[in-house]
Amino acid sequence: MATARDVGRAVARRLQPVTTGGPQVAGSALRRIVEVAIDGTGRLPGAKAAAGKHLERSGGSVDEAVESIIDSHIRLGTAQGFVTNVGGLATAALLVPANIAGVAVVQVRMVAAIAHLRGYDINDRRVRTALVMCLIGGEQLGRRIASGKLPTTPMAVATAPVFDPELDAQVAEIAFTGLLTRVGGKHLPLMVTRSIPLVGGGVGAVLDGMATYHIGQFAKKELVQRRAIRS
Repeated sequence: MATARDVGRAVARRLQPVTTGGPQVAGSALRRIVEVAIDGTGRLPGAKAAAGKHLERSGGSVDEAVESIIDSHIRLGTAQGFVTNVGGLATAALLVPANIAGVAVVQVRMVAAIAHLRGYDINDRRVRTALVMCLIGGEQLGRRIASGKLPTTPMAVATAPVFDPELDAQVAEIAFTGLLTRVGGKHLPLMVTRSIPLVGGGVGAVLDGMATYHIGQFAKKELVQRRAIRS
């Protein structure tokens, strides 16, 4: 079974060129994250394999499998946060990109597995845009939709008649900026706490776990059942 350290190391190697290149590479970074989350990497199986395993363990119950997927990814997200925050500022320059990559892959994999169980084609570009939208979170999405900054919900995007590349790029930039802010600790109180060795690890683990929980709950509610999945 993949560990948090496996996730961070494997993904960071693939994402290092894009996580240090500025906002203009958000789309490229998110595409790679989605690819790794869906296809798997190293000891981390892809989203479909994860969905199948949890469905089997749940005796074929999609609802129970979804709950199991969320629980397991909260644990993985929490561990990922701890592993990549121990050490304080001395290792921050190297480990923040790994944390962004690792936590994002865990969260996208969770949402993709839920989507697959609910009957969505996670290889469809419209669905992949919707997966990334879920990373923004229900509260932030609601605000942006209400203000007109985003047109609609992940569910509507996943089932839209055609793929919208402009929306895809917009969603990627918003989601990636949110990851940089939340995981990188740009908020001052969070940044100060994360900079203290050991204490920073505990705080990072809790925050990453909470974020993973909220994203999982939003995806469970938003991505309603479409059709039975094929075994």
